[in-house]
Amino acid sequence: MRLVVAAIGRLKDGPERELAERYRKRAEQAGRRIGFRDTDVVEIRESRAQEVGKRMIEESIALTNLIPDRSIIIVLDERGENLDSATLASRLGRWRDDGRPAAVFVIGGDDGLAPALRDKASLKLAFGSATWPHQLVRVMLLEQIYRAVSILSGHPYHRA
Repeated sequence: MRLVVAAIGRLKDGPERELAERYRKRAEQAGRRIGFRDTDVVEIRESRAQEVGKRMIEESIALTNLIPDRSIIIVLDERGENLDSATLASRLGRWRDDGRPAAVFVIGGDDGLAPALRDKASLKLAFGSATWPHQLVRVMLLEQIYRAVSILSGHPYHRA
């Protein structure tokens, strides 16, 4: 199973990008031993449409087009579920064991995701009720993916 973070917008060079890349590499290395082939980040250019609705639709179409058939779709949404790390790990493990080709974590743009994409999600995931900058959300998500892989592999990182 591949683990993919698909995000609208690009992280600029700097500490957030470096930290995100560090967790991505750790997740990929640890995941290979337990059935996760790759951990990838795909950045989609922000729509230049003037109208909010059109921007959301264009961005959501671009995101949808990169999601392989039968993949699990997890959207980050402030109205989503607040899962602890062990529960997220358990779900990833179950999806892997079910033979799903990928788990795609979707981070929308500033305007959010079109309802059509949000409704396709197997999981709507929140990091609490606070509003977080996109740069930090990506770092936090990649850290949680690494933590989930660590839990599934029996590595002690998750107790840190």
